[in-house]
Amino acid sequence: MLKYDIIAIGASMGGVEAILKIVKHLPLGLPPIVITQHMPPGFTEKYAKRLDRECKISVAEGKNGDILKPSCAYLAPGGYQMGIVSNGNGYSLEIKNTHKVSGHCPSVDYLFESVAKNAKSKSIAVILTGMGSDGANGLLKIKNAGGYTIGQNKETCVVYGMPMVANKMGAVVAETALELIPPLILSRFKK
Repeated sequence: MLKYDIIAIGASMGGVEAILKIVKHLPLGLPPIVITQHMPPGFTEKYAKRLDRECKISVAEGKNGDILKPSCAYLAPGGYQMGIVSNGNGYSLEIKNTHKVSGHCPSVDYLFESVAKNAKSKSIAVILTGMGSDGANGLLKIKNAGGYTIGQNKETCVVYGMPMVANKMGAVVAETALELIPPLILSRFKK
């Protein structure tokens, strides 16, 4: 039995390439992955298709009500908030046309807070390069719920903003270089 049910990733400036570098190195068989990258409407669908082409796992722009499946990743659509909800024996996506959270729509905090509430200790969350502090509070909630949290280190960030704020508030369990994040995620699944 896997210890984790969900992997959540959040990023902003510099995140397009950072997310690709992580997801490209993740094998089939992992739990569902939910991703928020700050992007305007229209761009997220193209980005999801690019990830899908370049990765082993399936990647698609998230749609409201999608049942989360292993070996699949779901990208928050631009201009919408994406969170997860527990549906008894798994999780599904809840996508809302609603206000900005932490100054963003989609917001990393919005996604991470839903993960903390629904997946609790059965979650791994990764905060990547980006300006500002979106995701830091949500990451702390995941850590406080017993989830495993990872922050990208300063040396490999395009902008060491979001991970820095998360690290300073004690939300990051492990801070590491971008290229070491995929093996760190995989190490959590070893018996």
